[in-house]
Amino acid sequence: MPATESKAQPPRPFTLAGVSMRDLLASCAAAEAVSLPPRPPEPEATPRERRIEQREAA
Repeated sequence: MPATESKAQPPRPFTLAGVSMRDLLASCAAAEAVSLPPRPPEPEATPRERRIEQREAA
């Protein structure tokens, strides 16, 4: 084989350089957080429950 011919090399797999694992995990967590529907509001306490909570706090 002449020196001017080069062997055909298989293509290298695509790599994403410069992205840390921490940034990748953070982006996945953020994507999951925005894709979930908001939590339903918590039910308000009844007047009786409020009085009990105030007594316990005092």
